[in-house]
Amino acid sequence: MNQTRTFLLFALLAVAYFLFLAWEKDYAPPPTTATSAVGAAASSADAGVPGAIPAASAPDSAATPPSAGDAAAATPAAAQLITVETDVLKLTVDTRGGSLVHADLLAYPQAPRTHKAPNPPPTVLLTSDPERYSVAQNGLVSNSDSVPADQPNHLALFHAEKSAYALAPGQDELKVDLTWQDAAGLKVTKTYTFKRGSYVIGVSQRIDNGSAAPWQGNAYQQLLRVEPPKAGNWLANYTNPETRSFQGAAWYTGEKFEKLPFKNFAEPKDQLNASIKGGWAAMLKLYFVTAWIPPADQTEQYVTQTINPDSAHPRYLIRTVGPALSVAPGQSLTSQSRLYVGPNKQGTMDAIAPGLDLTIDYGMFKIIAVPMHWVLSQFHAVSRNWGVAIILLVLLIKGLSWKLTAIQYRSSARMRKLQPRVQALKERYGDDKQKMQTAMMELYKKEKVNPMGGCLPVLITLPVFYGLYFVLMDSLELRHAAFLWIPDLSAPDPFYILPIIYALVMLGTQWLNPVAAGMDPTQAKMMKVMPLLFTVMFAFFPAGLCLYYAVNGIVGLGQQWWITHHIDREDTAKPQAA
Repeated sequence: MNQTRTFLLFALLAVAYFLFLAWEKDYAPPPTTATSAVGAAASSADAGVPGAIPAASAPDSAATPPSAGDAAAATPAAAQLITVETDVLKLTVDTRGGSLVHADLLAYPQAPRTHKAPNPPPTVLLTSDPERYSVAQNGLVSNSDSVPADQPNHLALFHAEKSAYALAPGQDELKVDLTWQDAAGLKVTKTYTFKRGSYVIGVSQRIDNGSAAPWQGNAYQQLLRVEPPKAGNWLANYTNPETRSFQGAAWYTGEKFEKLPFKNFAEPKDQLNASIKGGWAAMLKLYFVTAWIPPADQTEQYVTQTINPDSAHPRYLIRTVGPALSVAPGQSLTSQSRLYVGPNKQGTMDAIAPGLDLTIDYGMFKIIAVPMHWVLSQFHAVSRNWGVAIILLVLLIKGLSWKLTAIQYRSSARMRKLQPRVQALKERYGDDKQKMQTAMMELYKKEKVNPMGGCLPVLITLPVFYGLYFVLMDSLELRHAAFLWIPDLSAPDPFYILPIIYALVMLGTQWLNPVAAGMDPTQAKMMKVMPLLFTVMFAFFPAGLCLYYAVNGIVGLGQQWWITHHIDREDTAKPQAA
């Protein structure tokens, strides 16, 4: 296999892989869903959960799941929206159930800061907007045979002392209390605890049983979300990294990380219904994550459901239900959990909960991608610029693979010099391919050229290629990171300079590797259009990824030119030495 064929194979594999990712995200047919089937699956999942929300009061069995707006519409003067602001979060809590219905990440703007827009709005991770609905709910549910109509679940009306809370300068902790009480004397105090600089929210539900009967039930937490809307055309979807990233729920079993895309929620075989200890349940979004984290020593029942699958905006739910609670008359008991609402930052998540770092999912290339991300972070710590860090990573990888690529380029250069003789063999043997191949092998053996010399280095570096692809695609750090003329390394190059540079590098590579004499005409034509194809494809890739491959191509082209020039000088000097 000569270098030209190797490069063609590598390019076609890369193009096919990227196109498959885009097609699968935008055009793969969703599973067929029927309202009756989904409803039955949801009912059976709830039936197996200890202390599941009764059908009479569960929002999941209602025709329209309640949101902050629905609750407010039902009782206009009753429910209240309160705001909570810390140094990193700005939240809205609905007193209807004490649910978190809005969350702004103050340190992560939606767009890069520019002179024209110095203060872009913050990223919204939770919202009650029907088209982007994403909320975090929790509550208590009784498992008594005679369940009262009024329960302290996420439909109950809680009371807050104030309409706004804020973490004051110098204050390290902020507590927000919401209270609920029924006519019999059962009182529940839901407390949210916020800490300075933290995206982890402590959640406690204290049960004070002032009634004459014991209270028995369960605490639960759940996340509801709709699939984010897509743009009106395939090009906008392809250029939007969020639509190409994973969208769905994820959970940790204490040993294994699993995830479920929205399109598979209705599949009975994929639905979650399991008892898990030491786990967590999350909804994933590119660069960010929302996760309920129960106590690590507590076994909970985890389920997933699809609510109103035939509606314009079906809602996807992942819920954890805790163990049975029992509170005698005159006694108290507190249920604890934590909620993470924040960035998906590698190297920091496992300190919050075991396995939470796995939400940055590099798949089968994790063993390569994680060390590569660490090295990139170290270079950033020195250079203080992610663009420079990417260039330094290129130089490091090229340095480590220098010997391998040198073998590849020397083989390419030798094969290039043999092309006139290979062409002569082709003219001599015509259509007799067997004799042609035999003569070529004898020629390679005589000249001590290994036709496979250019293949092995490419095959070895292929996993590095894909591992780095996921690192640069999914790294939060590159989001809105500027470099020279590029305002955001996670977005496409606005002036298409890097894709053009890469195309010129490919043209230079083709010049050093002219089409082989034995190459099929179709392959030869493909080689000629490869620079144009890659230019178009890279025009929609994140600039950080384009920067890596542009610099990598320039360094590789320089190395190949030097080796080719060196071999030419060696061959020129041989007759003189003789």
